[in-house]
Amino acid sequence: MKNNRSTIADSHAQFPKYTGLVCLLTILISLFPKAELFAQGSMLLTPKRVIFEGTKNSESINLANLGKDTALYMISLVEYKMKEDGGFEEITQKEAGQFSAVPYIRFFPRTVTLAPNEAQVIRMQLNKKPGQMASGEYRSHLYVRAVPKAIPLGEKETNESSTIGVKLVPVFGVSIPVIIRVGESRTAASITGLSITTTKDPNNLNLMLNRSGNMSIYGDIYVKHISPTGKSTVVAVVKGLAVYAPNTIRYVTLPLNKTLDVNYHNGKLVTQFINGSDSKDKKIVESELALY
Repeated sequence: MKNNRSTIADSHAQFPKYTGLVCLLTILISLFPKAELFAQGSMLLTPKRVIFEGTKNSESINLANLGKDTALYMISLVEYKMKEDGGFEEITQKEAGQFSAVPYIRFFPRTVTLAPNEAQVIRMQLNKKPGQMASGEYRSHLYVRAVPKAIPLGEKETNESSTIGVKLVPVFGVSIPVIIRVGESRTAASITGLSITTTKDPNNLNLMLNRSGNMSIYGDIYVKHISPTGKSTVVAVVKGLAVYAPNTIRYVTLPLNKTLDVNYHNGKLVTQFINGSDSKDKKIVESELALY
């Protein structure tokens, strides 16, 4: 990699802000035809994951303002750990087994002001060659936060009431994982702990997704009901499910489709995890649960 700093600045200059909602969505879909658009509040971010592996050393992330007002966005890299229920919490102290991507990532810009229906490209680049890094997986999260609009100096909030009130201003933020993979993956997945809860509406399937090896897993879960006569019906689907290293398990509860002609008291449920949603190497693991 040559002259990283100028390369990032030049790349930013080649991607101006886009205006017009139709033009914006056309550009995002054409750049990332298979990626999901990650939207929250009036903010849209794509792709929803960034993976550096092999010879890949740069990536473009698209940030769009779908709101009605001009907005200021602050962009940073933060450290999150995944909990066993799939939630996230910020890491305040370095934890064993989790390796940060922050020292190896450069990104630009760090602040963006966007008018309504305007988009901006955020450029990310590795600042160190994978051959200079120890084998393993490095993960941090790109965090984009909308900054609340401040009241201009000289203006006062109008409040005709003499009572004391509290004004809550929502702050929207979106984070996406940024992962660097170095070396060969020795990772495997398995499904255990299948059980069905039939006392709720709809019925729920409970399972435990297990990860082993040196890297994270990411993929899709499909649940099929196989009737005593052999009829196969897809009754639940969840896409983009991850277990990030160093976690080894994730508890998952899936609502089973109640609108289909399926009897959850006979036959069996076949649950498949299709690993490799962000690569060509798709591996399928499955587990069965007999129903009574």
